[in-house]
Amino acid sequence: MRSVVYTKPGDSSVLDLVEREVTDPGPGEVRVRVVVSGVNPTDWKARQGGTYGDGLPFPEITPNQDGAGVVDAVGDGVEGLHPGDHVWLYMSAASRPTGTAQEYTVVPAARAVPLPDGTSFDVGASLGVPAMTAHRALTTHEDGPARLAPGALSGKTVLVAGGAGAVGHAAIQLARWAGATVISTISSDAKAALATAAGAHHVVNYRDDDPAARIREIAPDGVDIVVEVSIPHNAALVADVLANHGVVSIYANNGGDDAVLPIRPNMSINARYQFLLLYTIGDAALSAAAEDVTAALRDGALPVGEDAGLPLVRFPLEDTAAAHDAVEGDTVGKVLIDVSAG
Repeated sequence: MRSVVYTKPGDSSVLDLVEREVTDPGPGEVRVRVVVSGVNPTDWKARQGGTYGDGLPFPEITPNQDGAGVVDAVGDGVEGLHPGDHVWLYMSAASRPTGTAQEYTVVPAARAVPLPDGTSFDVGASLGVPAMTAHRALTTHEDGPARLAPGALSGKTVLVAGGAGAVGHAAIQLARWAGATVISTISSDAKAALATAAGAHHVVNYRDDDPAARIREIAPDGVDIVVEVSIPHNAALVADVLANHGVVSIYANNGGDDAVLPIRPNMSINARYQFLLLYTIGDAALSAAAEDVTAALRDGALPVGEDAGLPLVRFPLEDTAAAHDAVEGDTVGKVLIDVSAG
């Protein structure tokens, strides 16, 4: 099979397209023929050494956590998955060398989730990190809900920072599916159009004179949940618009590793700041996210593409390095790699 690998940390030039033997799944594992691989910031950051430091945990690593494809073989003890099943993959390369930038990958069975009938591989490869992160961000409020379903967020207002990004896009879609009123901050008319297409009820340009006043016009009592990509930049705005007992779910360090929080405004509303990282949230939260995301898929709530607010940017497998560079360069939309024929 064709496989993209790297053997040392570095920029995208460390990625090589090589031929490797197809490996068999072990007990509790499945082998998947990858049709589409999804690329996320975590993939290039891990490759650069942001996850592993100066060394690698394996002699050779195939990158990319997310993807979608067809189950090709199952190991002993696997139930509920069979050869021929269409699946979406998450955390394929978490503590493992077997990411999705290759024609066949072996993953624990729990990380291969059946795709509902009619769901495309493009949609499946766009889930994983973005959708599961968004799910966690929307389920950290002290009054719940802990799970998402239609009506679960009824009566709540959700503010999604950066609604044109992949996580922001999924957060808008999941919050809308769960019944929330959704506001998204954006930086341009083009990104406003994407957030609106994703399902945001309201968009606010954070570069305007007074975005906090605009958000308060929409939500006089404040917003209950903030899905936050850049707390260093947005700390003051968030403190101005958060509702009493509101939660700020912080999933990225865009804008730097340090943030200054205004204490008195946050104290007066009993604000909660919840940091989250998919790789350490635990199996129970991952399982809940996979189940709820799949339920949203069955309801048709997570489409991708320009018309759905998430343009698709495609690369062939041999251009995986360029795909990584595109994500690192903040390309608008979802970067996908076409690995094999569907």
